Amino acid sequence: MSSKHIVFIVALGAILTGCGGGGGGAPEANATNCSGAGMQAVLPTITNEAERQAFIDKCQSIAGK
Repeated sequence: MSSKHIVFIVALGAILTGCGGGGGGAPEANATNCSGAGMQAVLPTITNEAERQAFIDKCQSIAGK
């Protein structure tokens, strides 16, 4: 592997890690995230209980429309 490839891989890893969250807030409440499978995937990622409840409330309001 050349040094260009190594630099590219390291830079790409840093970019993807930066996009991966780190307290960036709760995911968007939309039809996909509020579906059964979406909720199962999203709820474990929300560590703040207030954000979790706000997300659930938004999903319930979407379902009520």
